[in-house]
Amino acid sequence: MTALERFLNYITWETTSSEASGVRPSTSGQRLLTEALAKEMRDLGMENVRISEADGAVYGAIPANTDAAVPAIGFLAHVDTSEAASGKNVRARIVKQYDGGTIRLNETVSMAPDTGFACLREVIGEDLIVTDGTTLLGADDKAGVAEIMTMAETLIHSDKPHGRIGIAFTTDEEIGAGPDLFDVEGFGCDFAYTVDGGPLGELEYENFNAASATVTVRGLGVHPGGAKNMMKNACIIAMEYNDLLPAAQRPEHTEGYEGFIHLMEMSGEVTEARLQYILRDHDLEKLREKQRLMAAAAEFLNGKYGPGTVILEGKDTYFNMREKIEPHRHLLDAAAAAFRTQGVEPKAVPIRGGTDGAQLSFKGLPCPNLSTGGYQFHGVFEFIPVRALEVMPKVLLEIVYSYGRGEYHV
Repeated sequence: MTALERFLNYITWETTSSEASGVRPSTSGQRLLTEALAKEMRDLGMENVRISEADGAVYGAIPANTDAAVPAIGFLAHVDTSEAASGKNVRARIVKQYDGGTIRLNETVSMAPDTGFACLREVIGEDLIVTDGTTLLGADDKAGVAEIMTMAETLIHSDKPHGRIGIAFTTDEEIGAGPDLFDVEGFGCDFAYTVDGGPLGELEYENFNAASATVTVRGLGVHPGGAKNMMKNACIIAMEYNDLLPAAQRPEHTEGYEGFIHLMEMSGEVTEARLQYILRDHDLEKLREKQRLMAAAAEFLNGKYGPGTVILEGKDTYFNMREKIEPHRHLLDAAAAAFRTQGVEPKAVPIRGGTDGAQLSFKGLPCPNLSTGGYQFHGVFEFIPVRALEVMPKVLLEIVYSYGRGEYHV
């Protein structure tokens, strides 16, 4: 089965994860897909296929076919899709030999290079898998699942020497919980790659350091007719708090290595208001400076309106995996060389977000991230070139074979 065939099958499964669920996996559809993947893995001939009762992740392995000292390599992708757009009843179609013009997804939704979708210029002449404009596509990360499974099918029938290969498909990556219960020891790999990136050729080993913050504002409610010099409107103070933070550090004004402070959600009334933030930066010290700015804003307003008016609570969520990957440069060299064998020039880019590989790297499993080939994840304008689904399994195979040939060492 081709990666394209697998992908078009996997995206029909509704696997949207849910931040509010409180269970693992957060939605039942994810477990249904991992159960189907477990069956497919067994049918292909993988060994030790199992589903974690803790989180629904599925694990399997392809045994080594050589007695040489070859490292065990893992490949991972996640089965869930983002809550940012519906993942139910995904209806994909293929735009043949895209001509560079407008792609009409439905009667009211379309995209074109000159209407904010400049990335379409990169794929002129290619066959593109697009949505019908009502759901996301699910290339993040079912393309990665399809590419890994297709690589595995070829490898199982190959007589080229290779070490043990671990395969895992996680749940709830989109809500940041994918690696929480991951069985690193049971996975049994020296290192791994997540296949969860964007355009073909991306090689990622830097991600944001991340934190979250909740700001609670305590107000004082009185009848508005007699409120002068008495009322403290929590909503107004909350807006004042947000205005104290640097506007230039909002995500809509940042790119590349620039971090941000992002107001995700706000709610409230006169007596109490709440603001939910996420903070991101590739540089940990710059993240700490953002946290200090938020603390200073709270301190200023407490001085103005009285102690306890503004309560700031925060926590770190994940860290930049660069420090864990750089001692293992062979991972990056092997991946870059594998891309080049397929005529794709690798491009190291910083991840403006997180990935399962970041947390796994800090758990002792060095794990950079590779492209899937997809574009514009988490929305109805998501698409992926068919060529990416054809090329990435070959890239993954070449990584495996290069270690089997002894070209790289742990």
